Amino acid sequence: MPLYALTIFIGAFLLFLVQPLIGKYILPWFGGSPGVWTTCLLFFQSVLLAGYAYAHYTSTRLRPRTQATVHLVLLLLALVWLPIIPDVDWKPGPADDPARRILLLLTATLGLPYLLLSATGPLLQRWFHLAHPTKSPYRLYSLSNAGSLLALLAYPFAIEPLLSRTTQAWVWSGALALFALLCGACAWQIRRLNPNPPGTPSAAATDESLAAESAAANDTERPTPTQKFFWLALPAVASVLLVATTTKLCTDVAVIPFLWVLPLAIYLLSFILCFDHPRWYSRGVFAAAFVLVCANLCYLLTAGSHAPILRQVTGYSLALFVACMICHGEAYRLRPPPRYLTGFYLSLSLGGALGGLFVAVIAPLLFNDYHEFAIGFWALAYLLAAICLLQRSRPLALGFGAGALLAVVVAPLFVLPAATADAGLLGRVSDYWAAFRGFYSEYRYWAAGVLVVMLWSLRGATGREEPVWQARFAALPLVLTAMLGAIFFMQATSGRENILEASRNFYGTLKVRSYGEPGSVSHNYILSHGVTTHGLQFAKPPYENWVTSYYGAESGVGLAIDLTEPTTGGRNLGLVGLGVGTVSAFGMPGDQLRIYEINPAVLTLARERFTFLSHTVADVKIVMGDARLSMENELAHGAPQNFDVLALDAFSSDAIPVHLLTVEALELYLKHLKPDGIIAVHISNRYLDLRPAIEGLAKHFKLHLATISHDPKDDEWWLYRSTWCLLTRDPARLEIDAIKNVMDEPSDETAKTVVWTDDHASLLPVLK
Repeated sequence: MPLYALTIFIGAFLLFLVQPLIGKYILPWFGGSPGVWTTCLLFFQSVLLAGYAYAHYTSTRLRPRTQATVHLVLLLLALVWLPIIPDVDWKPGPADDPARRILLLLTATLGLPYLLLSATGPLLQRWFHLAHPTKSPYRLYSLSNAGSLLALLAYPFAIEPLLSRTTQAWVWSGALALFALLCGACAWQIRRLNPNPPGTPSAAATDESLAAESAAANDTERPTPTQKFFWLALPAVASVLLVATTTKLCTDVAVIPFLWVLPLAIYLLSFILCFDHPRWYSRGVFAAAFVLVCANLCYLLTAGSHAPILRQVTGYSLALFVACMICHGEAYRLRPPPRYLTGFYLSLSLGGALGGLFVAVIAPLLFNDYHEFAIGFWALAYLLAAICLLQRSRPLALGFGAGALLAVVVAPLFVLPAATADAGLLGRVSDYWAAFRGFYSEYRYWAAGVLVVMLWSLRGATGREEPVWQARFAALPLVLTAMLGAIFFMQATSGRENILEASRNFYGTLKVRSYGEPGSVSHNYILSHGVTTHGLQFAKPPYENWVTSYYGAESGVGLAIDLTEPTTGGRNLGLVGLGVGTVSAFGMPGDQLRIYEINPAVLTLARERFTFLSHTVADVKIVMGDARLSMENELAHGAPQNFDVLALDAFSSDAIPVHLLTVEALELYLKHLKPDGIIAVHISNRYLDLRPAIEGLAKHFKLHLATISHDPKDDEWWLYRSTWCLLTRDPARLEIDAIKNVMDEPSDETAKTVVWTDDHASLLPVLK
């Protein structure tokens, strides 16, 4: 058993270690969008399904000797793929479909190695069962997931900070060669169970193994269609919630490996616990927990970005853990005898792939917003209610009841204001009681309805003796499921009356909203991407040409542009991130404005719903594609842009993508900048303090730096608080009084700085 355990563990470790590694490689090529990781997960789940199908087919159709031979040959072929470093020829062009390009890139780079790693778990468990028919192979599945979890936890905290991407890729490739040797040893052992001459001891061992397996299968009924349905449905919902939670966190916070790894680690932890031993999953406990986390989700989805980051991350993560424990715990309860092991794992994998396919491909076609997160939790509530009814589960019914009672007590805490240090116990109790009364004055009918249904449905279900199952025991889970669906529907449809247009593509969701009375001076339009505003424009002339939001005349970028003296032919301005085109309002006759934008939907809305681009007197050129790739291509063709000012304002979530703030990126910008030019970096952010990263770049390149935090007056509501960093080689550009009088105090010489490179970049040091 040690050989099988070690091989499975290493295979699982490599299987999940390569996911953030390859994602980190290709993320900069596709604009740092959360869609990159969503597409990567679709690939990983699809190839995992192919690996499980391969394991199932070879285990059920081929004799052990043939299985081993085929697997050994494929392992040798997999070594041809090494090292797993993506070729630069896979960098996308402006016309390439990013999702398709990513899938092809991953297939060419990982392909066969990832498929064979995916097949390791079920295939070697099957071989182990043939060699040791009296021992259960299911704990090896738990060991497999433990290896995967260790890889995910090690990556952001140990591997990423210590090793460059190239070193990571070469070390992984060497470890794959070691895995191939171990797997080959297992295959060589299994060949001995099926020698050619019949009647030999090893052939007798195989016959004994197969006979024992057949007897075990006769003692247990074949899986029913209902079992097979739940084998698919439960992992599909878990997969939907995994991808949806990752997208939610990355969209609202930042696209970083840590926020990829955290949900995936939770997902794997649930597998480990559920497949290790039944004691880890208690139906009643997790049913109650499910009601509580759903109540918390209703609050978080309503609060949005107003909820503190720690509460968002912990709330969504805890909800995902409870949901995955239910999905995988119920799937384990429905597991078949070992004879059907590979088919069971194939169904789990198929369900996971279908969930990933729904989020990555189907949902963007059906919805113009991220609704799959709420849909996943509603679907799980329905499945849990159905299991309660079909399996006549009293623990599930009682768990829902206990959760509902606890939610009555806990729900008012969601609206409780932050406690002051001198509030004292009595003050906090008083605050809670006030929040309790206020909460239930608004939701009293909902609470009363739940309590009435609970008392009626669970009457007689809590006696000491096991009561006779009655269908009404499942009424409360069904009612709570309907209520959850109603709440999610109201949240999804509320506040949509002022939406003029909404769209969704690989790069995220965009909405154009109208505010103020039509015809009034204050009537305006706002473009938002998730929780991030990309621009505001007044509707009524002449105010439509006013500079708004983060780009006021006294903001960092406004000062950098206004204080740039026009030369012969005008100023040469660059902008990374179009938004609604607000910066073009600074344009003067003769100015050249070159804008880099990766999302075609942003360009469409900027031209059709806003007028900054059409009204500017500057000569505007839009360059589609990732800014870094576009600038690299311009240099390759001998066309440096010689910008007077280059503004970085590309936000993929709530911050500029990391690959635009690395040493390699700034080196590229400087090649496109005039000797006295200014690079203006927008670092406004709710959750990240990017100033140490900009200061690190300034020190690395010996640039002069001014940080300008602009806080508009109260009556200038159309201007937002913003922070811009100005970088230049020429100190005279920052010695102007208009800049010196408003710039922030320089950081202390001992202040910690961060220097990011394409190989080493972690957002953990800059989290607020």
